[in-house]
Formats: sequence, structure tokens, C-alpha cells
Amino acid sequence: MSSGTSWTKLFFVGLWSILNFCRKLFFNIIFIIIFIAFITVLLKDKDKVVVPSDSALIVKMAGSLVIEKRGVDPFEEFMQEAFEDDNKDAEVMLQDVLFALENAKHDKRIKVLVLDLSMLSSAGLDKLEQVAQGIESFKESGKPVYAVGDYFSQNQYYLAAHADHLYLNPMGFMLFEGYGRYPTYYRSMIEKLKAKTHIFKVGTYKSAIEPYIRDDMSDAAKEANQAWLSAMWSQYKQNVAQTRGVSVDNFDDKLDEFYNKFDAANGDFAQYALQNGWVDALKTREQVRQELIEVVGKNDNGDTFTQITLANYLKIINPPLPTVQNNIDKVGIVVAKGSILDGKQKPGEIGGDSTAALLRKARLDNSIKSVVLYVDSPGGSAFASEIIRQEVEELKAAGKPVVAVMSTYAASGGYWISAGADQIWAAPSTITGSIGIFGMFLTFENTLDYLGIHTDGVGTTEFAGLRLSKDLDPGMAKILQRGIEHGYDQFISLVADKRNMSKEQVDHIAQGRVWIGNTAKELGLVDELGYLQDGIKSAAKLANLDQYDTQYVQRNLSSKELFWKEVLGQAAVYMDGSFKTKTPSGLLKLVNSVSAELDLSIKFNDPRGVYAFCLECNL
Repeated sequence: MSSGTSWTKLFFVGLWSILNFCRKLFFNIIFIIIFIAFITVLLKDKDKVVVPSDSALIVKMAGSLVIEKRGVDPFEEFMQEAFEDDNKDAEVMLQDVLFALENAKHDKRIKVLVLDLSMLSSAGLDKLEQVAQGIESFKESGKPVYAVGDYFSQNQYYLAAHADHLYLNPMGFMLFEGYGRYPTYYRSMIEKLKAKTHIFKVGTYKSAIEPYIRDDMSDAAKEANQAWLSAMWSQYKQNVAQTRGVSVDNFDDKLDEFYNKFDAANGDFAQYALQNGWVDALKTREQVRQELIEVVGKNDNGDTFTQITLANYLKIINPPLPTVQNNIDKVGIVVAKGSILDGKQKPGEIGGDSTAALLRKARLDNSIKSVVLYVDSPGGSAFASEIIRQEVEELKAAGKPVVAVMSTYAASGGYWISAGADQIWAAPSTITGSIGIFGMFLTFENTLDYLGIHTDGVGTTEFAGLRLSKDLDPGMAKILQRGIEHGYDQFISLVADKRNMSKEQVDHIAQGRVWIGNTAKELGLVDELGYLQDGIKSAAKLANLDQYDTQYVQRNLSSKELFWKEVLGQAAVYMDGSFKTKTPSGLLKLVNSVSAELDLSIKFNDPRGVYAFCLECNL
């Protein structure tokens, strides 16, 4: 055997050994995970979570408050929980919080409610209002509510204000910013890249494309944004002022006025909050802990007060049980949350095909007699929006009433999919309207020319030359703009037909302008003001149901998904209820914001490049 043959043989033997080792390692890891999960199941009775007598329920909302969680890989979720890895995209379900508050109100084992809001990030005002109502309902039981924090963001304080005892750390901080809309603009950057922006739109106020063609906000956009932001801020102030017993005028100090008050507090934010009645007292974490020990006693370890976390409480009061079919008539709930994209999308985003499939599933389910379309979306693909709307029409044709319930957002495409419902409910703070469409893309002929790259050739028609590397022919631009105009006419015609208005009336309040829920009702864009439970009752009434259940209509998991969810879900590790604070730096917030906007533009996939999207809706 030659030397070359020997080395070749050794190479392949070594390669096979490495591959065989990796294969064994992979399956051993899988085996260990399954083994751990199996042992966890065997021992779960031993470590069974219980609600101690006279406990404090710690309501800790880590992440964004949502009506539907994003679809995540079960293995990834398991690893994050098992190793207590911080999830920057953490989410907490609004319905879980409301259910826990209502149950704790009547639970004799729960003696006090503690709001730990330090990790609550984003939450729409409509969602905060529902949780606030849940807190007020809990207080009817006579049980006290504590809100404690090292600092309070504006969202966090909205809930904290409803506590009986509101404590801030002596080194704490809080400040009312109000609501603002300050997008990032890219025109100068695009010019430096020598790219050319092609915009097609209808609507004076359709400012979603402004960041790509301007370096500042237009006067029309400022007018529209100022109107709905001011209306929302007024709602916030009135609620907090009434709850805390302070003047509604105490929120909008000018910088000089604020400085005088701040100077009187010796430049101490915590003292400023105390002197202005925003908090009841300044207390350290240990002082709070000792006070709660006096209320509910020490835990078994003797190191803190008797308590149970929201996550563990939900495990007890709402265990994961298999769906049991019964003969009771149902109101189906189809959640449409996120940007509207074409095709199939995971939960947390709206897919034209996937959301339409859920509506179709509700239509074919004989036990479902009416449907609530629960919308929380700033819009997106016009084509996908229409596919979803068509399924709403099919439901109605099948004799099943449809009620649209708008959460934080139901604008542009979010309004498109809602418009055909038999009835539309919105929260007073819902951001809706933005009835208008646009199309946009960039061409890079100048960028490539600068780099010495050129495009040329021949085609059988003038359409064959459409390339991102070539300038857009003026004739083609006219065609695209005409298509956008048709799409806008289609949008306002739809609204006019479904809302019993003339096209002229719709056009007057459309033009891409954003409205808040209260104003939208006055304009006739929505029927009633309320929340999900109000919409469910309305849907049941429209279907003449006296007794009914509710059922969330969801995609059926595959056998593989069910297996991994069951196996990995059993090994989950839950965080403790200690007070923790973690917020991203200002620079990181800016980077994340810009990244999210650019990522969204990349994900847009309307087959015609036509969008009904409200970029300005995001606070």
C-alpha cells in the first residue's frame, strides 16, 4: 500500500470517528434532556407548588404585556428557563394577569397583592387600563395592594398608582415624559448611498414613508400625531390624577417650573416624587420586606415574607389540561396580533394565509356560533389584509356573526380586516384609522454606477427591464401610482359600504390619518367602546346565545411539536419573586428601535408591494 493511500485511509477513518462521536454526543444530549424531564415529572408531586396560607401574591410582569405570545422554539424556551437566561423579548399574557387577579380576589389563601413592576416594559394604554380595573376589583375584597419599586417608568406607574401603599426606594427615580412620536429619518443616508427612493401613496397624512423621503416630520404628520397623542395623554393623566387624588395639571410642568420643584427637593428625584404626592413613602427593599413580614408572616425558610409568584400561582389555578369537547355553544376568539404579512406566520404576527385559516377553522366548527376577531395590529400587507377580510365575509355568510375588538392598535391593515365585522369595539385609547395605502422601493443604479457596476440588456417588453439596479421608467411609475390610487379607492369604498357612509365622508376622515378610540367612535369608525369581554358578550348576543363558552381558535400542533412541548415543558424552571430591576441603556434602546424599523421593512412581503401600515402608531 502506497504512502498516499495510507494517508487517505487515515483521513477518512479519522473523519468517520469525528462524525460518529458528534452523532453519539448529539443523541446523548437529547437523552439527558429527556431523562431530566422524566425525573422532573416523577418528582413533581414531591416539589408540588402550593399556595401557602396568608400569602402575598407577587404580580411580576416581566417583558411586554400582550394578547398573544410570539411563537418560539420549545427547546430554545426550555434552555432559557432552565439556565435562567434573560429573555430580552419576554412577554406576559394580559388574560393570565386578569385571571390571576380575579381568582386571588376570592382566594382566602391570598392576603395581600404585591405589584413588582420593575421588569414591565411595553404595554398599550388599553392593556394597562384593564389590569388597573383588575386591581381595583381585587381591592373590593378588602385585601391591601402594595406597589414597590426602585424606580417607576410611566407605564409601570399607571398600575402602581392603583395600589393602597405605593413605595419608592430612597435612591429611586420617576419622571412623567408624556407621549411622543419621534421616528428616525433616513433620507440623507439614502442620498449618501446614492440610492433612489420611489414612493407611491394616497393620503395627506400617510406618513409611514416619510422616514425614507425626509429628514424631519412633515407639518401634516405633526398635526395628526399631536392630536391623538394629546388625547391619549389626557386619558392617562385623568386616570392617575383621580386614583392618586392629585391635580390633573400637575403632569405638564415646563422645564423651568419642574426645576423649581426639583430644586426645592434638593435635586432628589425620590423626594420630588414624595413631595408631589406621586408615592406614599420612601422605603428600602429591606424596609418593604419587613413590613410585608408583619402583614403575612415569614416564609418557611424565614428569610422573607410568605409569598407566591404569579407564574406559580397560574400553574395552580390554571393548570395545562387537554381540551375537553362539549356540546355547549361557543364564541370563538381569533387573535390577530402583530404586523400583517403575506403567507403563513407564527403566532405573534398576522399571516394572510395562517390567520385566514383560523377564521376558516372557526367557520367549519359547528360548536362555534359567533366569532370575536381580537385585533392588535398597525397593519402591513394590503393583499394579506384582504385575504383575511374575505374570510370574515365567509363567516358572516355562514350565519356566524363577527365582532371585531380592537386592542392597542387596529390601524391601516388592522382596520381593513376589522371593517367588515358586524360590530366593532375599541378601547378609548385604541390607535385606529390610518386609512390609506402606500408602495415603496429603492433602486441602486447610482450606487452601483459609483462602484463601477452597470446593468444593460434587452427584453421582449418594457416590463422586462424592472430591476433594483436600474432607474424606474416614468411610465412604469405612473402605472404603479395608478394602482395605489385604485387600492385607496378600494379601501375607502370598503369602509363606506360597511360603515354606512359615503365615500366622500370616509375620504374626509381617511387620508391616512390616525384617530384614538374615543374620536373614532364619534366619527363612526367604531360602534362601541370597551374591551375583550364586552366584545364577547356582544358576539354572544348577536348569535342569540344565553349560555356559552369561549374558545380561542388556534393552529393545531403537529405530533412532533406536541411531544417537545410536553417533554420540555415539564422541566421548566420558574423565577423567584425577589425584586429585580433591569433596563437596557439609552443607546441600546436607540439601536433596538432603528433595528426593529429596518427589520420590519425587510419582512414586508406583499406580492404587489402595496401596504396599509401605520408606522407612526408605534410610541
